[in-house]
Amino acid sequence: MKKIISIIICLCMFLPIKINAEEIQLAQNAGSAILIEFETGEIIFEKNAHEKLHPASMTKIMSMLIIMEHIDKGLISWDDIVTVSANASGMGGSQILLETNEKMAVRDLFKGIAVASGNDAVVAMAEYIAGTEDAFVTMMNDKVKELGLTDTNFKNVHGLDDANHYSSAYDMAYMARELIKHKSVLEYTSIYEDYLRKGTDKEFWLVNTNKLVRFYEGADGLKTGYTSEAGYCLTATATRNNMRLIAVAMNEPDSKTRNAEISSMLDYGFAQYSTEKVLSTDSILDKVLVDKGKKEYVEIVPTENITFLNKKTENSKNATYEIKLNELKAPLKKGDVIGTLIVKLDDNDQREVNITVKEDVEKCNIFELFLRYLCDVLGGNIKL
Repeated sequence: MKKIISIIICLCMFLPIKINAEEIQLAQNAGSAILIEFETGEIIFEKNAHEKLHPASMTKIMSMLIIMEHIDKGLISWDDIVTVSANASGMGGSQILLETNEKMAVRDLFKGIAVASGNDAVVAMAEYIAGTEDAFVTMMNDKVKELGLTDTNFKNVHGLDDANHYSSAYDMAYMARELIKHKSVLEYTSIYEDYLRKGTDKEFWLVNTNKLVRFYEGADGLKTGYTSEAGYCLTATATRNNMRLIAVAMNEPDSKTRNAEISSMLDYGFAQYSTEKVLSTDSILDKVLVDKGKKEYVEIVPTENITFLNKKTENSKNATYEIKLNELKAPLKKGDVIGTLIVKLDDNDQREVNITVKEDVEKCNIFELFLRYLCDVLGGNIKL
C-alpha cells in the first residue's frame, strides 16, 4: 500500500518554450545544433538535433564519462600509473606525444584528453580500463543505450572518421550532461594551458582546444572536434547566475564560425531564461513512520534537486506536489528509494524524482520492540 500526500503551493514558475532554428537566427551555419539547460535537461533551442553526423573528438565526452565512472566507483584512481602501449603511442591525429612503455598517471592522461584532446592518451586509458580499445568501445555503446540515446554508434574512443561512427547534437548534449554530473571533470576541461612532464626534457605544453574557456564568461568546458568528414564541432558548457547551459554545434565550416555560433546560443539562453530551485536534496517533505525502526519516525527528502526552467516573459504557474511512498520497513539507508515525488504545474507539465530517507534507520532487536510495546501499553496507546 502506498501513502499519498498532496501539497499545493503557488510558485513563480514559467514554462520553457522550445525554439526551432527557423524562429530565431541561431546556428545558421551548423549542420546540427542544440541548446539545453543542465539541471532540468530541457531543450531551449534545436536545429536538426537528431541528424546523425560524425562527432570527431567530441567522442571523447563518452570516453571521459566511462573513465570518470571508474574513478568514482573506486575501480581506478587518479594516482594509478598507466604503461603506454605501442598501439596507443602510435595513434594519429591530436596527441600528447606519448612513447611506447612510457608511464604516466591517470590524472595526467585525463588532462591530456580533456585539454589537448590527445588520441594517444584516450587509447592508453581505454586499454588500461578495459584491456583493449574494442572492449572499451563496447562499454561506451552500452552506456549510450543505458542513457536511452538512439542516434549514436561508436567505433573508436577518439573520434577519427569511420563510416559507422556517428552521433547527433541531441545525443552529445545529453552525454555531456551526464559527464558534468561528475563535477571534478570541469576542473580539467576549464584549464586553458598547462604542462605535462614539467621540468623534464620531454615537457609538453597543453593548450585547450576549446578557446571559449578563456574568452567566454562562465565557460568551463567541454570538448571540441574536427575531422574532414565531421567539420568543426563543439560541445560547450557555461554557467551564469546559478544556471548552467550546454550547447552543441556540429559540422560548422570553420572554428571561428563554430565558436561564434556556440557563443550566440549561450548568450540567447542566458538572456531569455533563468532557473528556480523549488526543492533541494535537503528539503524535508514529511516525517513518516518506519516499521520496526530504532527511530520510529524519519524525515524524507528528494534524491535530487527540483529545478524549473523559467522563460522570463511568461506568466506564473501553480505547482502541486504529490508524494507516493512505499511501506517503510527498517533497516533503511540514506539513498534507498522509498517513493516518488511528483511535481506538476497547473498546465500538466510534470517532473518526477525519487524520495529517500534523510538518515539511516537501523532495525530494532526483539528486546527493543518489546520495550516499545510495553511503553505503548503503559501509555494507553494500546489496549489489552
